[in-house]
Amino acid sequence: MGIGIGISADSAPYIPLDHEPNVTDDARLNQLGYKQELSRSLSAIANFSVTFSIISVITGLTTMYSTGLTFGGPVTMVYGWPIVGVLTMIVGLAMAEICSAYPTSGGLYFWSARLCGNEWGPMVSWFTGWTQESQRVIGYTVRKKGNREKKKKKERRKTTQYILFLFLLSVVKSTVQVCQKMGVPSHTVENGSVLVDSGQSRLRELGYKQELKRDLSVFSNFAFSFSIISVLTGITTLYNTGLTFGGPISLVYGWFIAGGFTMFVGLSMAEICSSYPTSGGLYYWSARLAGRNWAPFASWFTGWFNIVGQWAVTTSVDFSLAQLIQVIILLSTGGKNGGGYEASKYVVIAFHGAILSMHAIINSLPISVLSFFGQLAAVWNLLGVVLLMILIPSVATERASAKFVFTHFNTDNGEGINSKVYIFVLGLLMSQYTLTGYDASAHMTEETKNADKNGPKGIISAIGISIIFGWGYLLGITFAVTDIPYLLSEDNDAGGYAIAEIFYLAFKNRYGSGVGGIICLGVIAIAIFFCGMSSVTSNSRMVYAFSRDGAMPLSSLWHKVNKQEVPINAVWLSAFISFCMALTSLGSLVAFQAMVSIATIGLYIAYALPIFFRVSLGRKSFVPGPFNLGRYGVVVGWIAVLWVATISVLFSLPVAYPVTSETLNYTPVAVGGLLFITVSWWIVSARHWFTGPITNI
Repeated sequence: MGIGIGISADSAPYIPLDHEPNVTDDARLNQLGYKQELSRSLSAIANFSVTFSIISVITGLTTMYSTGLTFGGPVTMVYGWPIVGVLTMIVGLAMAEICSAYPTSGGLYFWSARLCGNEWGPMVSWFTGWTQESQRVIGYTVRKKGNREKKKKKERRKTTQYILFLFLLSVVKSTVQVCQKMGVPSHTVENGSVLVDSGQSRLRELGYKQELKRDLSVFSNFAFSFSIISVLTGITTLYNTGLTFGGPISLVYGWFIAGGFTMFVGLSMAEICSSYPTSGGLYYWSARLAGRNWAPFASWFTGWFNIVGQWAVTTSVDFSLAQLIQVIILLSTGGKNGGGYEASKYVVIAFHGAILSMHAIINSLPISVLSFFGQLAAVWNLLGVVLLMILIPSVATERASAKFVFTHFNTDNGEGINSKVYIFVLGLLMSQYTLTGYDASAHMTEETKNADKNGPKGIISAIGISIIFGWGYLLGITFAVTDIPYLLSEDNDAGGYAIAEIFYLAFKNRYGSGVGGIICLGVIAIAIFFCGMSSVTSNSRMVYAFSRDGAMPLSSLWHKVNKQEVPINAVWLSAFISFCMALTSLGSLVAFQAMVSIATIGLYIAYALPIFFRVSLGRKSFVPGPFNLGRYGVVVGWIAVLWVATISVLFSLPVAYPVTSETLNYTPVAVGGLLFITVSWWIVSARHWFTGPITNI
């Protein structure tokens, strides 16, 4: 007898194949309530062939090519294809995961029934099934009659079906979270016993008890790293640097250079994260990989570079948002040339304090609520990039040529630097600054389900998707650039804020008003807000873990968690220190820039240290987790270490000549100061009492 479509997963629990390696396909179908009636003779290639021939790029492109030419032409087709492709891949991955759990011919409608429970299962299954079947009937009619309008309806219905399906899955996910709050167990049951989460088991093996609530999915874990990387934040706030040093060449090609090497760093970190999925992240990894003799010092050194680097990131991001709000107010009141209001440095620091306070309040909420904000941040960043990369060049009345975007090299930087190689290297700072902060996935592992697998996925996917969408955003904005000196001039309406001026002029020249551009800046402002929020989240988990191991003053205070299992004291400490770091801007912007320069170099040094120990001292002792690079792990690790060493030198070079107290690059001073304090503290005091990570089981 077949299983009724209204029967939920609760009444016939799914048993993961990971725990039953010898279960046959027929047996699995039996578990789902069906007997084998169809001939099971398709190979993997045959299964692939059926779907591939239905997708049929020849069919789709040929029949809809006129639509692409009509709406946007080559730009829409060339750049729209990878955008739609990547998002479709995300849909496909979600469907593939469910298909692996429920491999039946019913497909979508069966999945909906099993995932929505007894109450909603019948209705959702009915709705999904008939939507799917109507799409197929319409598709057959279209092919038979050859009607172009019906083809479009078919595509719309098909898209609607998948959107509705994903929406239903999100509803189910929310329902499961509510059930968990009510005490309904969400663990898989096998033979009457509860299967323990693999990340939680691994955490116990490492010597820690589960204190934080483990409620984050792989998407939520990814969302925190992705929203901290936030291409809208990094590219927007440092676009001036890219335009000044090299222009389009540095932006378009430098992005892939920095992105490619960043992926090597991320892969190495992901491999280590899979073996040691703890909130401590980098400093814990260093302790485990450096060997018994070097473990305390390696852990201390890595930890302080990591935590100070994160404070600098939070400071930099929230201060950037305060400055963008200053520019938005300036443009909204008439612009610099129209008598607009330009907020003073005291107003800007007040904005910064208010933003940090909001971030601390949000991070004081339960992790399930914070997870929602994290996912919203990821979606906002994705949609914001797609919207702006298409909208801005479309609205602009004057656009750059493809030759300008892909071949122009700006050597007129006004900083006395003439070497093209030197200029290009300095232009890489924008890309490298943007592609940082993905260690958040590691710091959230104690709150992530199956963290030994999902933590590494969060790191790698955040970097990879950021590289793709960031390049699209760069291209879209750069096509709207026609006069680099004017965009960088402090005499323009935005006061020299290049992207703000691009947005403002695009709408003002076409519609006579720059309001549309100001709204677009609002989209970016929200993305930066989410970036700062996630930065505080990651930073607070690092503070929690580091103080749990006794490395911080008043450690017993900072690692406490409240009734919602949130390290609330660590949250507010992170916000407070970030605000104190920003206060240096009132005295000197040079001092402030030196302070936040640790955000890139200091943080990457912390990234490189455990990787270095993994490929040197810990090469033979390292035991990889579920995610590993196999024999390529050492090679990838050395490339990552060498890249960090290279950028540490390059980004410490002078950025203007002649070198004066105002033009000196204070990055080596700031990083050197942190190095001196960390080592001195170790020699004088910490070496007598800090022994590295302390287990609490």
